[in-house]
Amino acid sequence: RLSPRSARITAGEIVYDSGRERVAVLELDSEELRRFRWAECAMVFQAALSAFNPVITIWEHFFDTGRAHGMHDRHRVHDRARELLHLVHLDPDRILSAYAHELSGGMRQRVLIAMALLLDPRIVILDEPTTALDILTQRAIIDLLRELRRKLHFATIFISHDLSMAAELADRMLTMYAGRIVERAGVDDLFYRPRHPYSIGLLRAVPRVSGALGSVASIPGSPPDLIRLPRGCTYYPRCPFHVDDCRESDPPLLPVDTPGHEAACIRWEAVAARIGSAAKPVAEKLA
Repeated sequence: RLSPRSARITAGEIVYDSGRERVAVLELDSEELRRFRWAECAMVFQAALSAFNPVITIWEHFFDTGRAHGMHDRHRVHDRARELLHLVHLDPDRILSAYAHELSGGMRQRVLIAMALLLDPRIVILDEPTTALDILTQRAIIDLLRELRRKLHFATIFISHDLSMAAELADRMLTMYAGRIVERAGVDDLFYRPRHPYSIGLLRAVPRVSGALGSVASIPGSPPDLIRLPRGCTYYPRCPFHVDDCRESDPPLLPVDTPGHEAACIRWEAVAARIGSAAKPVAEKLA
């Protein structure tokens, strides 16, 4: 629903289970969607600086967010903002009167996380939450998110290219290629027993911190043009496991040999045979 006007949804649905009712998000009108956002589902966007209005203070960001969702009591919003800033280990007295450009990248990211939690949402979507942060600040943000989930009991959806962060924070992972989910698995299954060739390619491309120095493996070819997707499996032109049948149709997610694990690949058994069952990360198995 945040897509540009030129985009359209051709199939599928988004169903949110609030515990009280099941909500078909795509069927909500503008007012219903406005109430749903932040109260039930909030989002932390990447590029923290561009997420703020540069001419108003952090306090005004908190109050505007609360007021848009019925929190008109300034004292109530102020108390909640102070509580959340304490939770993300920031000094409320300094932060609330500051402007975004006066804060470091890590501080801005913490403020965005605090703002996302203002209305106690049950789901928080985080889009590349550690992008452009130094390694120590990334570590601090990861630890902070773990702590907040434990204290406030919300679920998270992470959108990330950082597999190491996903391994630390996620319970289940989805691999996407050309705008489509190609594998769905628990974290351990995806890292040790992947069943889609693209997942293997991603894992092999991660630099190793142990063993001999060497170049990381790259995935041959280029990503497809999303305007003119190839016939059949979109990964076929780059896949080392492909056969002629892969050209004929793009397979749906299929159950594989571990519970709760699905892969959109008719060759998943060949992938499993190549990986084996040894308890080693994929990059080491195929080195």
